[in-house]
Amino acid sequence: MEPEQKPEIVEVVEIIEIVEIEEFAKRGEHVPHAKHYAFRVDKERVVVTSPTITGTEILAKVGKTPEAFKLYQHKRHHQPVLIGPHEVVDLRAHGVERFTTMPKDTTEGLVTCSVHEDFRLPAADEEYLEGLGLPWEARKHNESQWLVIHTWRLPPGYNHETAKLALLIPPGYSDSQIDMVHFSPALARNDGKPIGGLSASRVGNEGFQQWSRHRTQKNPWRIGIDDVASHLALVDDWLRREFEKA
Repeated sequence: MEPEQKPEIVEVVEIIEIVEIEEFAKRGEHVPHAKHYAFRVDKERVVVTSPTITGTEILAKVGKTPEAFKLYQHKRHHQPVLIGPHEVVDLRAHGVERFTTMPKDTTEGLVTCSVHEDFRLPAADEEYLEGLGLPWEARKHNESQWLVIHTWRLPPGYNHETAKLALLIPPGYSDSQIDMVHFSPALARNDGKPIGGLSASRVGNEGFQQWSRHRTQKNPWRIGIDDVASHLALVDDWLRREFEKA
């Protein structure tokens, strides 16, 4: 008599067709394996089949090159991170939300601004700021609106590890561009070399150091694309480029 055969147990594995990585980051969940991974570069949706991709490949997906553009990765509860051309990004890494690009062209100049309590930023900006995990406030002083972010981490080489960062939010934002950046306390290079394009400014009754850095015709404010997140990536670039000077 033949032994009784047990029924074969077949494990059914659900294969996810596509995941939107930004949605998982917002919920604080890990990105599962899938056939396709979707993410944003600026405002453009990109879909790929592999969870790993280089900086150059991400730029290529939106028709850009590392020769002309820098790429920044935005993760939940983190500041923007510069991604090198050959650096491999893991799209399944916890907290990865999206990416922004920035043309390799900025200049310095001297422009003064007047300073000026409670206003609302666009929902996407407030969501991004909450995701940073840093204290922030939207303050009105007279007729001016200021976004102030506390304990902003600075790149190595400065006299402080963190500083208070302020952005003047112009009337009509986000159709109107954010310009420059202000720090408190004042920043200086540890090597003693001077930093150009600096001047004193005030946010209410508090003194700040204004960094006069501006966009150019080759690097304009992109309506519908640029926002607080992309401008903060630009600020990070200004801070790092300071040490690329002779």
